[in-house]
Amino acid sequence: MKNIAILSSHNGSGLDAIFEAVNAGILSLNIALVISNNTDAKVLQKAKKYGLTCKLVNAKTDTDPDKTIYRLLKEYQCECVFLSGYMKKLSPLLTSNFTIINSHPSLLPKYGGAGMYGRFVHEAVIKNREKTSGVTIHEVNENYDEGKIILQKSLQILPEETVDSLEKKIKTLEKKAIVEGLALCLK
Repeated sequence: MKNIAILSSHNGSGLDAIFEAVNAGILSLNIALVISNNTDAKVLQKAKKYGLTCKLVNAKTDTDPDKTIYRLLKEYQCECVFLSGYMKKLSPLLTSNFTIINSHPSLLPKYGGAGMYGRFVHEAVIKNREKTSGVTIHEVNENYDEGKIILQKSLQILPEETVDSLEKKIKTLEKKAIVEGLALCLK
């Protein structure tokens, strides 16, 4: 069974999906570590509730956060890292030494790159009157949203779609995509 770490800056809804899938026997993973760069992140509360080890690592706690994350990933023997809304760009120290997977709320390469996350993606999709949107599960490299695509799931955008309704649909689709994408990585 592989050890996985979850990195998240805020809610960490991906942690919920992974935790549920592990407990249901769908994913054969051990969530060894949860790391956040935000002292107020809800993901830290969730990790504690789930009985998971969690750590706070940011520029206030460490002079080189990526080196500290690297050390923690090695210490907890994590082979895989999942980014659940982690809002910091990772250095090559991490991207070249670990399998790092991200979930992005669009069909990459559309609506990816710096500044394109969460609600900003959905606003751009609606503004541009796209007919479809979705979720991309991809490997992480040193560039935002340019890693190898593992899985994409799409949905139709209704003419009356709002940013809020699209965001809700994407979040539901994302939970399924995260589990399926990680299952593909474990093969």
